[in-house]
Amino acid sequence: MHFDVELDASGLSCPLPILKTRKMLSTMTAGQVLKVISSDQGSVKDIPAFISQTGNELLSSTEENDKYIFLLRKS
Repeated sequence: MHFDVELDASGLSCPLPILKTRKMLSTMTAGQVLKVISSDQGSVKDIPAFISQTGNELLSSTEENDKYIFLLRKS
């Protein structure tokens, strides 16, 4: 899937992936897609919860090679 910005938060543990995701989304315009890569297992629950609370859209959540990949659309 097409994405506009990529954030690699691999190697960071909670809450840093969420904080970096929040900061990156704040620089983006509505409709843009952010790809977030995380190695923190807590991201599997934390990022969808954060996205739900902020009114943005979780397009997909997958796991590849011990990394968690999320595609988020800024609303």
